[in-house]
Amino acid sequence: MRPMKLFSLDIGADFAGRVAAALGEPLAAHEERDFVDGEHKLRPLDEVEGADVYLIQSLYSCADSSVDDKLIRLLFYIGALKDAGAARVTAVIPYLCYARKDRRTKLHDPLSSRYVASLFESMGTDVVVTLDVHNLAAFENAFRIRTLHLPAQPLFVDFAAARLVGNNNPLVVASPDVGGVKRAEAFRQALGARLACEVGRAFVEKYRSGDKLSGGVLVGDVEGASVLVVDDLIAGGGTIKRATEALYRGGAARVIALASHGQFCANALAELAQLPLEVVAVTNSLPQQTAAHLQVVDCAPLLAEAIRRLHEGGPATQLSV
Repeated sequence: MRPMKLFSLDIGADFAGRVAAALGEPLAAHEERDFVDGEHKLRPLDEVEGADVYLIQSLYSCADSSVDDKLIRLLFYIGALKDAGAARVTAVIPYLCYARKDRRTKLHDPLSSRYVASLFESMGTDVVVTLDVHNLAAFENAFRIRTLHLPAQPLFVDFAAARLVGNNNPLVVASPDVGGVKRAEAFRQALGARLACEVGRAFVEKYRSGDKLSGGVLVGDVEGASVLVVDDLIAGGGTIKRATEALYRGGAARVIALASHGQFCANALAELAQLPLEVVAVTNSLPQQTAAHLQVVDCAPLLAEAIRRLHEGGPATQLSV
């Protein structure tokens, strides 16, 4: 079996370290230098020739670097690893950038998700692993290399089951918009099977034009219910806000928000704290702040298991179900 090597950019080393610890493997050494003109270089310091390499990095904007900076560094790093003789390079990207722009809604719109896929392909990436993309079909169709999509659903089923101990209200799983109904339905079925009980369904109407949201009509019965709102991403928080307000207008007794990725742009986290949400739960696919109403679900063991199965020859695809 080829030796396994785990790498990360400096800015993603904390999360990558959690994945490495779950695997019982160290993070391999690398050099990352920034030059005075704004250019940079990355290279592995550990030997990678003939190795099975996993590069772990979420792609997002933060105060220290933009999403584009992280993306170009990751791409150049993959190129350097391939040039150094790595037998296989797998990009493990818990949060994949530009995945929301996957179709044309206006004249001459870009298909950014496909362009990002082409960039990874052009650098010789062998496999791309990610967690809960916005549109699974678009993600799978964008790439011409192997992909492994990991749903966060099992993590949130565990979280919800623990949170709902002693619950005597009817249970409902709601999508905050029509586009997320399929995701919410899969979670509803998994939660019902786990708790061996009936779980209702609901969704909230939503329309978007640019940065403006409208709609808010609730479809489904939530009277007196404990409602779990399921989404893939919280960015500005507007979608969750409208859904929460609609659910309480509909008579919900308690509302819990679950989202795979918590961007919490601008003042989103503070604004969500003003809502009558019992808790907001997200994974640590992105770095998270500490807040009383925020619960972080660790996705590092799931990614570690995916890496282990890929390295050992499977069955990795079972994790995508």
